[in-house]
Amino acid sequence: MHNNEVLRRELLAMIAEDESLREELAADGSLFEGYHPRMKEVHRRNAARLKRMIEEHGWPARSLVGEDGAKAAWIIVQHAIGDPELQRRGLRLIKEAAEGGEAPLWQAAMLEDRICMFEGRPQLYGTQYDWDENGEMSPLALEDPAGVDARRLRAGLPPLAENTECMRAEVARSKERPPLDYAKRQKEMDDWARSAGWRK
Repeated sequence: MHNNEVLRRELLAMIAEDESLREELAADGSLFEGYHPRMKEVHRRNAARLKRMIEEHGWPARSLVGEDGAKAAWIIVQHAIGDPELQRRGLRLIKEAAEGGEAPLWQAAMLEDRICMFEGRPQLYGTQYDWDENGEMSPLALEDPAGVDARRLRAGLPPLAENTECMRAEVARSKERPPLDYAKRQKEMDDWARSAGWRK
């Protein structure tokens, strides 16, 4: 596998578009009001393109698209929340890449947690956060909470308490605020996960 500069640039351009739209929507607060249609469209388009890349080249790993290109591919699959099949396939491919030293383990960990969240299962590494019933940004439910820091350490992630502190400080600086109706938000998220095909 040799370095493909054209592919790398395309991946970086896809992520630049995603990030600039995210910033624009975060600035006026509309990013936090459900899944914004413009954001959804960028994610859908990027996911479709990434699928074609995977068919042609396999997973865009470090040796194919460089460190930054590989990270961009991971962000695209991480954001492809409306495509359960692509996220599950991406997880298998990133795990394989990580085993061969072609991707960092934390990328597989974060994608695995995200899939658990959408499927309605407890996460393994504590990387997925949301507002809790007390209006605090907290890690979602964990499987085996006692072992979480050991798993995080293996994946190259900081301790959970330290990460939660950083996450809360980041949210405090943003325009994101706790939902006015916690139960309603939970139901909306559950309904969305069903409609996207994550849950039966």
